Amino acid sequence: MSAVQAIGIDFGTTNSVVALATAQGEADLVDFRAPGGTASVFRTALCFWQDPDVRSGPIMGVAHEAGPWAIAEFLDFPQGSRFLQSFKSVAANPAFEQATIFEKRLRFEDLGQIFLKHLLAHGGPDLSNLPERVVIGRPVRYVGSRPDAALARTRYDAMFAMLGREVHYVYEPLGAAYGHASKLDEAATLLVADFGGGTSDFSIVRVDPGAARRCVPLGSAGIGIAGDRFDFRIMDRLVLPMLGKGSTYRSFDKVLEIPDGHFTDFGDWSRLALMRNRRTLAELARLQHGATDQAAIGRMIAVVENELGYPLYEAVGRLKRSLSSEDSASFRFESPDLSIAADVSRADFESWIAPDLEQIAATLDTALAGAGLRADEIDRVFLTGGSSLIPAVRALFEARFGAERIDSGNELTSIAHGLALIGQADELAEWTVAAE
Repeated sequence: MSAVQAIGIDFGTTNSVVALATAQGEADLVDFRAPGGTASVFRTALCFWQDPDVRSGPIMGVAHEAGPWAIAEFLDFPQGSRFLQSFKSVAANPAFEQATIFEKRLRFEDLGQIFLKHLLAHGGPDLSNLPERVVIGRPVRYVGSRPDAALARTRYDAMFAMLGREVHYVYEPLGAAYGHASKLDEAATLLVADFGGGTSDFSIVRVDPGAARRCVPLGSAGIGIAGDRFDFRIMDRLVLPMLGKGSTYRSFDKVLEIPDGHFTDFGDWSRLALMRNRRTLAELARLQHGATDQAAIGRMIAVVENELGYPLYEAVGRLKRSLSSEDSASFRFESPDLSIAADVSRADFESWIAPDLEQIAATLDTALAGAGLRADEIDRVFLTGGSSLIPAVRALFEARFGAERIDSGNELTSIAHGLALIGQADELAEWTVAAE
């Protein structure tokens, strides 16, 4: 590879991707070592397990891994591990102060630095000597009902400080827009829709291949609804009723419906993985004692105690992916403590996510309004991110802009590629996001 000038890091809710840009104006994805070979996509996941031989690092006596290695460690030893996935989703959450891992307390930035350490290590020689220009993608809007963007920025700064370089933040869809613009040979107004695990973000840019600046940002908007929310809709319909949701419990002489709050953590991997603690399990045991369907609460306790969240969400993901290409598919989950079998049509799934699609459509309108443009003034639409493959998502854009104006491709890697290219821009400040 030629001399590297910039690095683009797409730190995603579900997956993370890194690209390196060279003096020749090209950007190449970093291949990470994985148990099955190499891959350009590195799962945003952490696994911790106790090891008395570990005598240095952030947690004495606790070993850790990240990415596909974390998944492999967890699957080999689930009962003795703590598995965290999608921890990016708590970056802007003031209620999250720390995660308790084997009685050790870790802040968001501690988790982030552990993740980055492994990301760099598994990237091999390509990431052994970082360039001076480091460009990090960030959502237009963070996950959560009341996300604190300033808090997220502070946590990101602390997390990425370990790189030892000045960090430049760019909206994630702008990264995808910049990369896509490099392929265009005529002026155009481009809308990029990035559907990640935690957020759906939209950016509008004016592309002029003949100008010194290839892109001019016009407007952005985002919402904390994306792939993870779609997954939870499946969980809510197919899994949670088996775990007691919608059933009742006795309180003195009254029979009451079990509050939804007991099931909230099942919608967020970063919280579900932390439910296996003494206090939560004691609360669930008390709930089971008064429940009219004690077996259902017993299954919920088994999911928590036996760390069944990961295989459950893998089954959910398989169903969601199947429904992107098939009119119907089967949901199957089998374990000694929980067995679920259900046939699901694409129409069913689309009805479950309909409220989310309405909010996504409203956010798209906000992006257009912010840019002062109508839908018919958008020349090209570029869809990226895993959830852009869902037919109902694509149909939303086809109805608004027409199928002939829509492009897609490299759904998981386009952002990192564009971020690295932005790192070569003469006026990098024009692309970066100022501190909130």
